Amino acid sequence: MSETSTHEQLLDIYAKLAVRTGLNLQRGQQLVITAPLDAVALVRRITEHAYEAGASLVTTVYADEETTLARYRHAPKEAFDVAPGWLFNGMAEAFRGGAARLAIAGENPALLAGQDPDKLSRANKARSKAYRPALELITGFAINWCVIAAATPAWAQSVFPGIPEAEAMDRLWRAIFACTKADLPDPIAAWEKHNNDLRRRTAFLNNRRYRALKYKGPGTDLMLGLAGEHNWKGGGGKALNGVFCNANIPTEEVFTAPHKDMVDGVVCSSKPLSYQGSLIDGIRVRFERGKIVEMTAEKGQDAFRNLIDTDEGAARLGEVALVPHSSPISKSGLIFNNTLFDENAASHIAVGQSYTENIREGSKRSKDELAALGANASLVHVDWMIGSGELDVDGIMADGSAEPLMRKGEWAV
Repeated sequence: MSETSTHEQLLDIYAKLAVRTGLNLQRGQQLVITAPLDAVALVRRITEHAYEAGASLVTTVYADEETTLARYRHAPKEAFDVAPGWLFNGMAEAFRGGAARLAIAGENPALLAGQDPDKLSRANKARSKAYRPALELITGFAINWCVIAAATPAWAQSVFPGIPEAEAMDRLWRAIFACTKADLPDPIAAWEKHNNDLRRRTAFLNNRRYRALKYKGPGTDLMLGLAGEHNWKGGGGKALNGVFCNANIPTEEVFTAPHKDMVDGVVCSSKPLSYQGSLIDGIRVRFERGKIVEMTAEKGQDAFRNLIDTDEGAARLGEVALVPHSSPISKSGLIFNNTLFDENAASHIAVGQSYTENIREGSKRSKDELAALGANASLVHVDWMIGSGELDVDGIMADGSAEPLMRKGEWAV
């Protein structure tokens, strides 16, 4: 599209990109969407394109931040041990029946700042337990799924503070269109090329068969072991239902499974983490034999502590991802306060559940077999950013020798 393309034109292109490239929605397939209320215009466009692609039914579940706040302000304390298991069980049933999944992010990153940490902890734990049946199908890549974002007023003003709401919204939408390639003349072709570039990178990493990665940077000195028979992934991939999809739009990462028991040293976050309405920044943790044994955060420490206390696996790693510092999202110079974007501006790690696809033949292995190879199990999966233009990463071979993999945040190979 030209520089004179209207917002409505770009929004329509973005919606089509989500359906055709993100989900690759199939004729006769149902689609389940979750979205904030402020994303209704985008949802309507996506729904139109989904039906044009042959969807049999599109069902959207909206979230309203004002009603979320009302719960924390007025609900009795015992209410925070409750989650809508009936809803998540229904989603899991839909996925088992072949439905695709689209999540639209755009939440206020500081929605629950100042709320009772105990309520937050209990509510997040209850939700994580209830969501597990659906999460396992997603992390197991059983279906074609995708996460995209929609600009919302609260999110826009967290990214562009101090300017009028309408201007902040316009600037955030334009950043979203740029980062997702929706503003290019042929976004679908651009994504095909991008996927090919990421596949070449994953092929190199899978051929090297590193035993571990060694991180060195400001505040970071970490040895991160990789799971046995780990499998690097990046860009689009084929789900177990046979549909090729792009799970994240945008994406700049290549990622795999760490060994849950073989991470040692200290690591510091390089960007804020927005998690369940809390903004967490300045994270510093120390690992021993895979587990976080010490942690601090300059902001949102209680929220991060509650996260890693969710269960045994929440204090261990389930994903490691490499992203060059020169990625388009990093070059934008923006801190998005949204994991979908910020994780694609910097190398990152994730506490919690591993992805089955990051173990060779992972979908054919039992939970015990996956655990024996080092894959982690948890009710949660939360990414946080550790990369910067000052981070060096070495690949550690089976014999213990090291070779440069990234230098000052850029690929060295």
